[in-house]
Amino acid sequence: MNSSFKTPRCPYEKIGGLVFLGRTIDKIRLKASNELRPDFFALMGGGFDARIMAYLELDYAKFSDFVLSGASDDECWSYCIKNGRKLNDHTILIWNDFACKRGWTDSGSELLAKFKYESGLAARNDIQTFFEYWEVDEGRKS
Repeated sequence: MNSSFKTPRCPYEKIGGLVFLGRTIDKIRLKASNELRPDFFALMGGGFDARIMAYLELDYAKFSDFVLSGASDDECWSYCIKNGRKLNDHTILIWNDFACKRGWTDSGSELLAKFKYESGLAARNDIQTFFEYWEVDEGRKS
């Protein structure tokens, strides 16, 4: 695979207190600049991107257009606050706990196992969530 391709930021990194949002922003930006690793294309706007957009009550296409207007991370967060669901400490906690644990003995476990198998990581029993998987698959953790 072309070594000039990039992956999005760590899923644990927060914007506005929310995990994962930065990854969605990064994927939009990196794809537009032809820098995104191609294996990310299939699930763009789907998967976790769709989940966070649904949770925030935002339209992915409109959010994507806003990101591509040159918006900073802080401006993207402001867009979420202005156009999406009203959040508080509890709703942020609910999203973060759901997202960080997704794949661990839940309805996403089978898909996580498939991703691990396809990446040669099936024997890695220490990888129990999607966030843990991405950390290893994308080279931030061994």
